[in-house]
Amino acid sequence: MSGLIDRLRKGYGKKLVSLHAWNGWIVVILALTGLILIGGFWRGFLGEGRVWIKWAHIVVGIASILPVVYYLLLAGKHWKQLKQKPWQRFNVLVVLGLLLGWFGSGVLLWQFKAVGPSVSNVALTVHDLLTWIGLPYIIYHSITRVKWLKEPNRRTVKDERKEAESGEGALHPAAGSPQAVYTRKAFIRGAIGLGLAVTVGPSFLKWLGTSLGSVGGSQTIDKLIENDANSLVPLPQPLPASAPPTGGGAIGQFRVYTVTPIPSFTNANWSFKIDGLVNQSFQWDWEKFVALKRTVQVSDFHCVTGWSVYKNTWEGIPLKELLKMAGVKSGAETVKFYSGDGVYTDTLTLEQADMDDVIVAVLHDGKPIPSDLGGPVRLVVPKMYAYKSVKWLNRIELIKGEHVGYWEARGYANDAWV
Repeated sequence: MSGLIDRLRKGYGKKLVSLHAWNGWIVVILALTGLILIGGFWRGFLGEGRVWIKWAHIVVGIASILPVVYYLLLAGKHWKQLKQKPWQRFNVLVVLGLLLGWFGSGVLLWQFKAVGPSVSNVALTVHDLLTWIGLPYIIYHSITRVKWLKEPNRRTVKDERKEAESGEGALHPAAGSPQAVYTRKAFIRGAIGLGLAVTVGPSFLKWLGTSLGSVGGSQTIDKLIENDANSLVPLPQPLPASAPPTGGGAIGQFRVYTVTPIPSFTNANWSFKIDGLVNQSFQWDWEKFVALKRTVQVSDFHCVTGWSVYKNTWEGIPLKELLKMAGVKSGAETVKFYSGDGVYTDTLTLEQADMDDVIVAVLHDGKPIPSDLGGPVRLVVPKMYAYKSVKWLNRIELIKGEHVGYWEARGYANDAWV
């Protein structure tokens, strides 16, 4: 084994340079694909391509452990050379910590079904936190190590001992005068660091406040309600079980994902319809729909991207009650749901639609569902991932055969069980 390690360490200087380059490209690819995956614009623009980008992110993320393992085989010799360089040692430890943290949390997100929502939810927060901290650090480290900054002749203040030995100190007109505190190199490094802090800082603080500072979820949701784009009257009046909410208040943070611009509704342009293979079709305006008999339930909400919000108190009409009201004809096989954005659709089988906790919700924790979270009315299917819980729901159609939903057509599983 020692002979193998010795062979691997032979010419290790060049190998370290090569590893640095490979690791740099891996970080660039992961950063770009990660930003695309969380961007709302790209979700709608890329369509099926987003699924391929997701798998590219996963594959490259798994491969990122290879340079780390290879470095660890070389680390003994490298660490000895850094004995008198504590900051370089610190940098090595930081970069290794970031890479191992990204890898570990990424694997948990990749295997979200195996580890369960509680673990994947923590893994997503850790993954995001490491990204907010790690990417600026790596960008700073990479820029400030370019050859241009390291050239001695770019420095404003040169080494005094070398100047004295060469005689330059005696000839320099400023010899013996006080020296500048900053070299050119230090000044540019400081400017780069300040630029990154100004650029990234506000977004990071916003993320920190919503992800870590509002563990109960109410602060973020109240803000979304305040900025609700919908304007429908009358507001639904919560049942006693919703105010205060039976669940005690949602725990976690909803992330706003959409494949289209978020629609807005008023009494004039909103209606709700049940049709297709039913004995009696219905179409309600807002005033009549909000007057329908509602029930309250407490359930967890899980997104296929790894985050969850727990103990949500939803108030609305159970889907099975709406289907019972319309009467399902014998030829019907599938329940198709339409979003008010005019693009998104999804389905449940009749058996799935008959589950007791599938609800057409109009209130969350006793308050109207804001437009960003799919209001005024959204479907909630607690036992399935959230792409089945159609936002801005305004039509239910009973059909024969199957229909391929928006994300299912782009590679997602038709059965989205948590």
